[in-house]
This record gives sequence, structure tokens and C-alpha cells, in this order.
Amino acid sequence: MLIDLADGWHAELDRGPDWLFVRLSGLQRGGGNVSLADAIWQLLQQNLAHRLVLELDDLPILPSHVIGELVKLHKRINTEGGLMRICGLSDECQSVLRMNRLDARFPHYGSRHDAVMGHYPAQPR
Repeated sequence: MLIDLADGWHAELDRGPDWLFVRLSGLQRGGGNVSLADAIWQLLQQNLAHRLVLELDDLPILPSHVIGELVKLHKRINTEGGLMRICGLSDECQSVLRMNRLDARFPHYGSRHDAVMGHYPAQPR
């Protein structure tokens, strides 16, 4: 199901056992009336889900305001006893998280399946 989210963002939703899968796409503007984190949190509440996989395959870049929204959402989900995982990041987006020292908070999973199972990718040597 494709829905409109906050400030030009779109999300494709899918449900799995105990998980909500959200594939983000859109304009990536900042400063709208409803934050991206709040919009995704509302989706979790509406779907009675506590576990989230964000599929970010369609994001060519990861601007600082989006990183801030991810941090905000992650804190909120963890505070409520939930789980948030990210998959589908480009190499460039992964390096942005590393540069901001957020790669431990947001480990990257290669696929939706790996994110659900918690399989970490092989670490480069």
C-alpha cells in the first residue's frame, strides 16, 4: 500500500509477522508541519506494531535533517520497547552514518530478511 507521509515523503507499507516494513521515497525536504519521525511513529501506532524495518533503497543521499529524524524515531521506538532496523542504504549513505558515528546505532542490513533476522553483513577487513 502506497501512502503520503510528511512533507513530500511517500511510503510503501507492508506487514509481516510482528513487523511493519516501510519503504521511503520522496522529496526529502525539511521543516514541514509533521516530521518524518512523527509520521512513521503514527504508522506504527495505527498498525499496532512495535518493530520497524525502514527500507531506504530509494534514498540517493542522506541529508542531516533526515539523519535527525532517524535518531528521533529510533529513540522513541526504543523507549517504548520496540525495535528499528534499516536496510537498503547505498554505500554513500552508509559512509555518512559512519562519519556521524551512527553506524553502531543503525547497523545496515542488506535485505528485509536480514534485518528481521538480525544478520549483520560481513565486515570488511
